[in-house]
Amino acid sequence: MSEKTVAVNRKAFHDYEVLERVEAGLVLTGTEIKSIRDGRANLREAYARPEGGELWLFHAHIAPYPAAHRFNHEPTRRRKLLLHKGEMRELSRAVEERGLTLVPLRLYLKRGLAKVELGLVRGRRQYDKRQAIARREAERQMARAIRYRG
Repeated sequence: MSEKTVAVNRKAFHDYEVLERVEAGLVLTGTEIKSIRDGRANLREAYARPEGGELWLFHAHIAPYPAAHRFNHEPTRRRKLLLHKGEMRELSRAVEERGLTLVPLRLYLKRGLAKVELGLVRGRRQYDKRQAIARREAERQMARAIRYRG
């Protein structure tokens, strides 16, 4: 099973604490999938939200396909997410009742189909971000010390 990662939302890992991950399909137009296959996508400001019993992806930027001319798509249009009904209900309930957020963590191609890894996340406070950065730095320093000793 070949997987090609197209875009990673690095900002999400910094700003949020990821509680749960779910894979979802995307409903795309022809020019969008061609642009994704070229690696021209960005998830930085994107989020997912339930509307009318379905999940939608908002503000994911997929660049226009250069060869499409006037038949191109709108880069930041909302896109429908494909999940099982039970998963959709569970995620919608978590967003509405527990006050969590759905954020796309990664956009990738799996067997030729575009998939999004959604994260059910809770926002981090500023001091939590600082602690995470300090912990990461300490781990790097320990790894360097071990590497240079042996």
